[in-house]
Amino acid sequence: MPDSQQILSNDVIDTLLNRVSVRKYTDEPVSEAMVETILKTSFRAPTSSNIQAYSVVVVRDAEKRKALAAACGGQRHVAEAPVFLAFCADLTRIEDALVRNGHSIESNNLETGLVSAIDAALVGMSAYLVADSLGIKGVMIGGARNKPVEVARILGLPHRVFCVFGMCLGWPEEAPAQKPRMDYDGLVHFEEYGKSRTGADAKKIVDDYDDALAKHYRGQGRQTTDASWSDDMDKKFHPWLRDDLRERLKELGFDFR
Repeated sequence: MPDSQQILSNDVIDTLLNRVSVRKYTDEPVSEAMVETILKTSFRAPTSSNIQAYSVVVVRDAEKRKALAAACGGQRHVAEAPVFLAFCADLTRIEDALVRNGHSIESNNLETGLVSAIDAALVGMSAYLVADSLGIKGVMIGGARNKPVEVARILGLPHRVFCVFGMCLGWPEEAPAQKPRMDYDGLVHFEEYGKSRTGADAKKIVDDYDDALAKHYRGQGRQTTDASWSDDMDKKFHPWLRDDLRERLKELGFDFR
């Protein structure tokens, strides 16, 4: 990260700089007014060409959250959080607009599916930021893509809708240590890729981050290797992660050339 003296400060900046993923919550409920505020505000997020190709399913029912927890890889916090938000790519309204004009969404191109997932992600991050600003903490749940057809069944999603990711929300019971991020100069390039402010070497950036992450985990009493991040990425992506996702999304109506 750049010298802290170069970073300006306001409430939004401070909220993001201090953000952590929280997985343990108190029994205090999250009110309907707060959820509505979070979502109505997040719906002002950017959307490609005003498409608004997203929908959100708010889940409070304990049995549904328990079923979702199992479908998301056994993540206990999905069942325990007072509110679970499912951020969905939703092509139903686009399909309706095409049909009204005598056209079909069938055999559409990759952009159609991609833009809906991006729309959902922009809304989701905005919702996370609003919630955090209210003191409500949470964690993103990419495990919703582990079994997308099962998640769709639990949520009653129609054809052309799938859950891109979920989000647990609640009042925090824990204050986890903030995980380090990769060095700023390894992530920011000027004018073209590979031109960093300091001429930082890409391999050294990863080596430095492996070391920093290992120290972070060991400081929490967690076992890890010296090459903490690199080894973790290797385990996550070899064999390929969610290798059947393309076929499952076809079943849900996201089969584009």
